[in-house]
Amino acid sequence: MDREIREQIVDTLDKIRPYIQRDGGDVEFVDIDADGVVYVRMMGACVGCFAADDTIKLGVEAILMDEIPFVREVRVVED
Repeated sequence: MDREIREQIVDTLDKIRPYIQRDGGDVEFVDIDADGVVYVRMMGACVGCFAADDTIKLGVEAILMDEIPFVREVRVVED
């Protein structure tokens, strides 16, 4: 995937990271595929949290899709 898109994703996640960290969690960029699906890993308090799905769909995904037109979806990868 294009290096510039990857950098945009990381920069955007860095903007929203403080809000996630405020609740003891974090999010890490893992990869993006050719279809515009971004894969992230939830960490800290986000692991197993009942609100993690909302954080991804209503927060992370919405912001990434708004700022980076190529992004179509965000999915969480499990270790």
